[in-house]
Amino acid sequence: MMFDGFAGPSAVSENLSGGLNVQLPVKTSKHAEFVDITSDVRDTVPAGFSGICMVFCMHTTAGLTINENADPSVVSDLLSELERLVPWRNPEFRHMEGNSAAHVKSSLLGQSVTVPVEDGHLVLGTWQGIYFCEFDGPRSRRVTVQLVGGLVKV
Repeated sequence: MMFDGFAGPSAVSENLSGGLNVQLPVKTSKHAEFVDITSDVRDTVPAGFSGICMVFCMHTTAGLTINENADPSVVSDLLSELERLVPWRNPEFRHMEGNSAAHVKSSLLGQSVTVPVEDGHLVLGTWQGIYFCEFDGPRSRRVTVQLVGGLVKV
């Protein structure tokens, strides 16, 4: 299943642990937004794979989080609260590019999430989704999905 902003994997390679590394492009359309990438991360996991799925954001003005994906008001509340805590316009910021707020929000949320995988399925809670968090968009971004483990032999 595709989500708005997903353009398909841009690169796939094997890692030394027997898992996979997949680059997923993400296009954002707003200055600040959360893009649900759960189904696209799920699509990188081969049937029968068990281990760990690590998703990593390769940008300093964006991040990743796992949170509720059933009620869109949760994402709206998160974006509102982050803007209240770290407003875009702050005369005390010194960074010349003018996007210090995006760097701070990225650091607060972090650049990676880790999800267990059992028999080809992400082990997420009923209401959990994986979100790419844009704070300096719109932009074309990338995340790396790394699977560590292997195929279960039955």
